[in-house]
Amino acid sequence: MTQKHEIAWVTDSTATLPEDFTKINHIYVVPLSILFGEEAFLEGVDITAEEFYEKLAASKVLPKTSQPAIGEFVELYKKLKENYQHAIAIHASSALTGTYQASVLASSMVDYEVEVIDSKIGSYPLGKMIYEGVEMQKQGKSYAEIVSYLRTLPDKARLIMAPGSLEQLHKGGRLSTAQAIIGGLIKMKLIVKFDEGKVILFDKIRTERKVKERLFQIFDEASHLIEEASIIHANIKETAEEWREELEQKYPQIRFTTTMFSPVAGTHTGQGTIGFAWIDK
Repeated sequence: MTQKHEIAWVTDSTATLPEDFTKINHIYVVPLSILFGEEAFLEGVDITAEEFYEKLAASKVLPKTSQPAIGEFVELYKKLKENYQHAIAIHASSALTGTYQASVLASSMVDYEVEVIDSKIGSYPLGKMIYEGVEMQKQGKSYAEIVSYLRTLPDKARLIMAPGSLEQLHKGGRLSTAQAIIGGLIKMKLIVKFDEGKVILFDKIRTERKVKERLFQIFDEASHLIEEASIIHANIKETAEEWREELEQKYPQIRFTTTMFSPVAGTHTGQGTIGFAWIDK
């Protein structure tokens, strides 16, 4: 009988992890779907982020998103049970998608020890939680130590952004009607953030120029808690890179990257979304 590996890692496609990293670290990514009318695409499998934003710009209908079927998780956990002693699954906020619930249910159906964690967020902070867990495993930490540390991270994860499209955020049920209407009527720019897994209104800004100023100010106020951060964006790479260079000069002690919002996130926030994400130290 072959020796079982200790830990399998499971996440979903909103984590935007690079493929080479997932391959060598026993990470299994379950894709969410994007639906353009009758056409369905598995995020990161059938459609890249770049292709998605091109299609979004050309499409007359707003796309919808859909979580993985519970059967996909059941199949995955059956397979993992044969090869791994345990699994750790970290998923996008349960307040925004049923992926986490499907994963929990599937693990109980297969009777396999899976620690399923609600990241209460998505995008860069979700991916970062996986990175940190894998790093701990490489350092020889036990399954229990890794799980207990990872469970502290969701409440320290931050994501603050100016959505490119209030209409998409509202239609996708990710922002309340009143907030969307107020924003639309007075052509306000909104800044939203994640709070307990939900997207809530943080500030209203009059002009595009002031949005950047305000986001930088918010970042500055939190900078003493940040070791690593990412400028997250929905297909405005040049702007994100400019912001990154500016921030690197201002905060040499912080490591910066840029992260493109996955198609599922982009469906709800819209082309042109930009913001910052990090996990408090």
